[in-house]
Amino acid sequence: MSQTPPQTGAHLIASSLVDLGVDVIFGIVGIPVIEVAEACIAAGIRFISFRNEQAASYAASAYGYMTGKPGVCLVVGGPGVLHAMAGIGNSQINATFPLLLLAGAAPTTDSATKLSFQQLDQVSLLAPHTKLSLRPASLSQIPTTIRDAYRASFYGRPGATYVDLPADYIQTPLGDACLGSNACVAAVEAPPKVLADPTRISAIAAALKGARNPLIIIGKGAAYARAEDAVRGFVEETQIPFLPTPQGKGVIPDSHVLNTSAARSSALKGADFILLLGARVNWILHFGTRFAKGVKIAQVDIVAEELGRNGTDSGMSVVGDIDAVLSQLLPELRGYRHPESSSWRKMLQQTHERNLVKAKAKEQAVTRRGDRLSYQRVFRLIEDGLLAKAGSPDGLVYVSEGANTMDISRSIFSISSPRQRLDAGTYATMGVGLGYAIAASIAYPEKRVIAIEGDSALGFSLAEIETMARYRMPVVIVVMNNGGVYHGISDNTDSYGGEWEKDSRRQQGRLPSTALGFETEYHKVAEGLGARGHRVTDEEGLRKAVEAAWEYKEGPTLINVVIKSGAGGALSFGWLEKKEEGGKAKL
Repeated sequence: MSQTPPQTGAHLIASSLVDLGVDVIFGIVGIPVIEVAEACIAAGIRFISFRNEQAASYAASAYGYMTGKPGVCLVVGGPGVLHAMAGIGNSQINATFPLLLLAGAAPTTDSATKLSFQQLDQVSLLAPHTKLSLRPASLSQIPTTIRDAYRASFYGRPGATYVDLPADYIQTPLGDACLGSNACVAAVEAPPKVLADPTRISAIAAALKGARNPLIIIGKGAAYARAEDAVRGFVEETQIPFLPTPQGKGVIPDSHVLNTSAARSSALKGADFILLLGARVNWILHFGTRFAKGVKIAQVDIVAEELGRNGTDSGMSVVGDIDAVLSQLLPELRGYRHPESSSWRKMLQQTHERNLVKAKAKEQAVTRRGDRLSYQRVFRLIEDGLLAKAGSPDGLVYVSEGANTMDISRSIFSISSPRQRLDAGTYATMGVGLGYAIAASIAYPEKRVIAIEGDSALGFSLAEIETMARYRMPVVIVVMNNGGVYHGISDNTDSYGGEWEKDSRRQQGRLPSTALGFETEYHKVAEGLGARGHRVTDEEGLRKAVEAAWEYKEGPTLINVVIKSGAGGALSFGWLEKKEEGGKAKL
């Protein structure tokens, strides 16, 4: 509870957030919300000021995922809200990224047709895109309105909520009516755990016992739910092979012997029983089209609407919290243990080992003198360098974005703890990377954040390097620079000039739509924004740059890695490809 009475509406907003346990806010200030931000800072809340509302809203949503309580974003009205809608959509679709957006608004005394400064009907605009969109009915209702929106953002399925803060509410001196019981709000407790229907639990147990090829798929919902202890215990007890989704990695360490990630396609098409823990049957799981015909699926989700998506049978699925459901399921499976000698386990292990050999060959192929570095080789050298310094994957948090950058890196960087790998997520949103990295730096101050960025993806939020520098965040940013979207444009020269400068398409302004500036000097841009920068073209240079970046802890470091392009190849994104086992999309 606040120790001193608030003096204005801004102070009432700040004290409400303090009462709810909010300790950090992401955003950009302007009239009239600068008064709110300053009141929050005076009340002990940390305010992280961004260069773009889009990145701020992404950061707040990711902070909600990593901490388990809603991330809070504060922006101005009108264009500030429009920019922050990117984070609203990202929060809603990811379903594990709780976000509370607060925004300034025109005074309540101004009519809708007055065209006041940055006037926009934000409550109506955001109502279809949020779980709850509110404006306090009066100044005295600010605390309860903020509380209701805060609670709604992480009760049930997590998502985004919104509270409108009119300028006159922010600036009005408080009277006695605002200093009574309504001026304080009780902290919102974590959502209660939900148990599943016991009859369905029994059905799941019976089906699992009768399965020859069982598989557990672990989604980011399991990571968000802090269910790692329950999931790890369940897998150890039952010895069922598991497959993590990209952000489900780390719920069980990637190094676990039952991890089937390198045999992903075989696991999906061979399983006759699948237990889905916090995962949705969407494009990340190919809409279920790669499951075996007749496969039995038991899905565990926090909301009933998710069950049965894309034609899967919801008859055996349950609504409930993952750890609570597993605590119900384990007693029903007492004595059950999938045999290590089963043909299913042997096939998955053999496929896993065969594909790892292929992948390792690409990672370990030393770059010949004069050749460009490949994605696989860069990622192998980076992880080796980082682990030599950190000693364990537990001390590292990875953020990755960019189609090929994200697709390939997820199979190389080993994750041992939950919520320590973030990527573009369900929307495949480009531009989340640096906002996520900033949020991770705050959520995990004892860990080192590594942002692996495609050169196109970096451009969405490049200015946030200055935000990192301003707050002295030692983020290591690696830019995979191939001069274009997806596979880049040219390998004809090692520097500016040469064949690229002579290219007739460039001279005539007829570049392909995927082209970016060739060998853009991102490291110099980073230096101008207050970071340290390194340009890398060979293996030794990369090793030295990773070591130097690790040692520098006073701010961010950007490593600009000029890599081999795939110019002339087909445009692709591994998750959407249809390849046989062993292809890039399955590792």
